Amino acid sequence: MPEFLLGQGDLLDKRGELCESGYAFSQVKRYDRGAIKGSKLRIKEWDYYSFCDSECAVALTVADNSYMSLASVSVMDFAHLKFITKSKLGLMSRGKLGLPSDCSSGNVEYDKGGVKLSFGIDGNGNRTLTGEYKGFDGKRDFKCELRLEPAEGDNITVAIPFGKKHKFYYNTKVNCLKGSGWLTIGDERHDFNDGYGGLDWGRGVWPYKNVWYWSSLSCEIDGKPFGLNLGYGFGKPAATENVIFYDGKAHKLDKVKFDIPYTQGKPDYLKPWRIASDDDRLSLMFYPMIDRKDKMNALVIATDQHQVFGKFYGKATLDDGTIVTVTDKVGFTEQVVNKW
Repeated sequence: MPEFLLGQGDLLDKRGELCESGYAFSQVKRYDRGAIKGSKLRIKEWDYYSFCDSECAVALTVADNSYMSLASVSVMDFAHLKFITKSKLGLMSRGKLGLPSDCSSGNVEYDKGGVKLSFGIDGNGNRTLTGEYKGFDGKRDFKCELRLEPAEGDNITVAIPFGKKHKFYYNTKVNCLKGSGWLTIGDERHDFNDGYGGLDWGRGVWPYKNVWYWSSLSCEIDGKPFGLNLGYGFGKPAATENVIFYDGKAHKLDKVKFDIPYTQGKPDYLKPWRIASDDDRLSLMFYPMIDRKDKMNALVIATDQHQVFGKFYGKATLDDGTIVTVTDKVGFTEQVVNKW
């Protein structure tokens, strides 16, 4: 899509259409679920947090897709190259989860059927994430508590049209959330002493069929926070949310492409990927460790997800020409195809 900076104001006009599309480095538009026109069952809202260190990652999701709710927990064990994902689904949530209208205030609470997830933000911007999932691995229970420091500096926010009436996507990615905490599965415990995470905050009205590519990295390089948010594949015109974060400042990139390797005509997600921008400011190799895959086909609802965790190596060029070298940093890349 054209590179337009968003201005302050309402996200939607009186017709339920985007007032303007583009990007910003803060959440400048006001989101109001009540301003959405068209089918209320097409509204999709979610808060997704990922958090990791060099040994382990955890991902927590609470989503209200109007005709269904979802609470999901994933744990990735890099030492043993294995993962567990469990999700709890509900019917006809229709906004009842009351997800916040912005990314920096309000609390998220889910408590149903042995699953409890809580995402809280205090008045100083500190975030506390807690979770419980009964019988997480079939027998043992999952628990976690993560404490994330306030988000400092820029984020990347996009308002994207889909080329169809009343359909849009409003999204903020908050990278470089430094923190600590722990998780347990039964008697096994992992402590995060120096971890980094990110938030994917999404609100919108999506078309039934869609595909996206997304990559996220949050870490520390030379004593300063460093992050990447790379994504494309959705929207008409297509979205561009590609950003390098360094020491609190966002450095906007143009288009990027993920070169996913193929074997015998099929994607081979566990072979090395190449990721590069068309302006030559980003050149990375991504070496996979775990393919957190999830596939479902239930009549009219289908999903084929590959969120691949691994290590990044390469170079990123900032706006002033400074080159940052990325070595042995853990993040993820993904390809997702949905009918929802």
